[in-house]
Amino acid sequence: MVAAYRFKAIEYEEASAEVREIYRDTMQTMSTPFVLNWFKCQGANPTLLRGNWQKVKATLFSGQLPMLLKQLILYSVSQRRGCQYCTFLHGATADALGPQLCDIEGFKVTDDLESSVLPSSYKTAIRIVTRCALDPLSTTDDDFEALRDEGFSDAEIQELMAQADLVNMLNTIADVSGIAIDAELLGMQG
Repeated sequence: MVAAYRFKAIEYEEASAEVREIYRDTMQTMSTPFVLNWFKCQGANPTLLRGNWQKVKATLFSGQLPMLLKQLILYSVSQRRGCQYCTFLHGATADALGPQLCDIEGFKVTDDLESSVLPSSYKTAIRIVTRCALDPLSTTDDDFEALRDEGFSDAEIQELMAQADLVNMLNTIADVSGIAIDAELLGMQG
């Protein structure tokens, strides 16, 4: 069933061979048995879909930073910007990764981004990168020093700032497309 988005959601079965190849790569890389609506809303434009997927893949699924930290940054910015789709997706992903930090039953890492469970380096990175994503001109040399003081290398700081760029793209596409949260994701939560 295809929801009524501003851009037609191209389902796997109706996608071109080129788009199916990209869809398969998203599912394999993300370990999901379905194509996310975020990708489906771009399925009519294989060039755009491929470019955006390569950016997501390189920024989110590669690099030195822990996936949990990246997801928490994406969640924090999405929540502050009011992007319901990305807040849900990245919040659910971060919460699924939360047991890496704490095995308390019912613990949700997204409940408190200033929790004592989170390492100081995570809290500093989330705070700085969220502000930089929302207001890039507010970025200062002191921000970079604070990240270095937390032990981040220059390469990791570049990777952190790339999350600011990535989340703005993710939020913009989700919001302008009018996509709904994937029924499969809602079903996994229940």
